[in-house]
Amino acid sequence: MNINFTYLPGDGIGPEVGAAALRVLNATASAFGHTLEIEEHLLGGIAIDTVGTPMPAETLASAQKTQAILLGAVGGPKWDHLKGADRPELGGLLPLRKTLQLYANVRPAKPQSALLDASPIKAEYLEGVDFVIMRELTGGIYFGDKGRDALGAYDECRYSEAEIERIAIRAFEMAKTRRHKVTSVDKSNVLETSRLWREVVIRVAKDYPEVELEHTLVDAMAMHMLSRGKDFDVILTENMFGDILTDEAAMLCGSMGVIPSASLGEGKLGLYEPIHGSAPDIAGQGKANPIAMILSAAWMLRTSFDLVAEAEAIEAAVTLALDERQCTGDIGGTLSTLEVGEWIADHAGR
Repeated sequence: MNINFTYLPGDGIGPEVGAAALRVLNATASAFGHTLEIEEHLLGGIAIDTVGTPMPAETLASAQKTQAILLGAVGGPKWDHLKGADRPELGGLLPLRKTLQLYANVRPAKPQSALLDASPIKAEYLEGVDFVIMRELTGGIYFGDKGRDALGAYDECRYSEAEIERIAIRAFEMAKTRRHKVTSVDKSNVLETSRLWREVVIRVAKDYPEVELEHTLVDAMAMHMLSRGKDFDVILTENMFGDILTDEAAMLCGSMGVIPSASLGEGKLGLYEPIHGSAPDIAGQGKANPIAMILSAAWMLRTSFDLVAEAEAIEAAVTLALDERQCTGDIGGTLSTLEVGEWIADHAGR
């Protein structure tokens, strides 16, 4: 099989963790008799520095014609002085998601047994935790009208019923394949968009009588996620709330460096990336944890290419690496970024 995808190394540690993931993908593809066809392009700060725009036309064109996108990281303090669409995120990553209509961001939280001691949360709160956050990704405050005037600054948060409905359906469909529970997170005691959110989710829930629905305010959820995370299955929420809660959920897993994510639309197209940022303070030092990027690559194989056995081979190699502490220093290992990639590639390709 020819595995054709767009690869965007991005900024900071992106190229390093990306290189490790490509080692694993190449080894896995070779072991299973596949061929990789990688279209590498610029996105974010590196694109600004190289060609003067955060999302070059050829990058978007590649993403629109391949079956998947594998992304390292975007942004960094170097470009913080830029404004609006000139910034790496606002002019690169967000428009990419919006243009491709990748409206569903999925992030798992299932602590690995080998990393229970790496989390700042007591192990007794981590055992049994296995939930997925379904974050709406192309609406809300990040995409609303924004600007400054004589009185200050403003950011509009707007949601349509259609935007809420499609992400809610996605959450309920996923819950059907898991433990049949959806927890919808909003701020309906204050925000009108949240009141609409709740109304639409309740309406969608009527088509899924086998799935339990509960509602939780986002501030309460920030507490419950850490104190009783095992009670949740699929957590459904809007863009900004999801952005915050997914980073909090990473603490249950010991490190942001081990959490993959998928941004999905209709059909098989998906954008796969680690949830961590570009971490420019450790870029180029071989300290970055590549596991989240490697697991994102595995997720790409499973979801966009239906290569389940190949994805499972990578995931099993990651679990073994963690069990044997063949990892970077942030989670108790001594290996460099690329050494972790080589170790996992060797075991995934067997």
